[in-house]
Amino acid sequence: MTKGRMEAFSDGVFAVIITIMVLELKSPQGTTLAALKPLIPVFFSYVLSFIYVGIYWNNHHHLLQAVRFVAGDVLWANLHLLFWLSLIPFATAWVGGNPLSPWPVAIYGSLFLFASIAYFILTKVLIAHQGAGSLLAASVGSDRKGAVSTIIYTVAVPLAFMRPWMSCALYVLVAVMWLVPDRRIEKTLAKRAESE
Repeated sequence: MTKGRMEAFSDGVFAVIITIMVLELKSPQGTTLAALKPLIPVFFSYVLSFIYVGIYWNNHHHLLQAVRFVAGDVLWANLHLLFWLSLIPFATAWVGGNPLSPWPVAIYGSLFLFASIAYFILTKVLIAHQGAGSLLAASVGSDRKGAVSTIIYTVAVPLAFMRPWMSCALYVLVAVMWLVPDRRIEKTLAKRAESE
């Protein structure tokens, strides 16, 4: 089957996730700048989560650029990723309302850990369908950045129970790592276009 319907559905889910997160930003209970102070942790958790959702949307888009078709197990792998991402608004609100509390920080990171694993699974399922010699397989390569991200989450989640601020710093580190655009797929697509 073509990938268009999966892309459209996924884009809709990404848009809903961002919408739900922004709806959690409540207006202050006052009219002075001091009324904004209690909202600072909520705002920062929103910003970090927005960046993460944007990173996943961007990488999901690039991933599907190198795909010609999808099958049933690809749809399920994609839904698996969207499931974990759909829980981000919940974790964002919880960690924003309880900054540096161990359980909210750990759950927040756990969702990113499970999302990174789900993205890895989606990539592997897509490569299995496209073939080992496919454009996608050549583009993805060893995916060191994805592996490093998963390792950092695996360390950061239990660390939340001892040093929650260090866990948060690690979550920010991973986001910063991914803010530098991953151009592997674009480069491979450009090379393929030049050779044709």
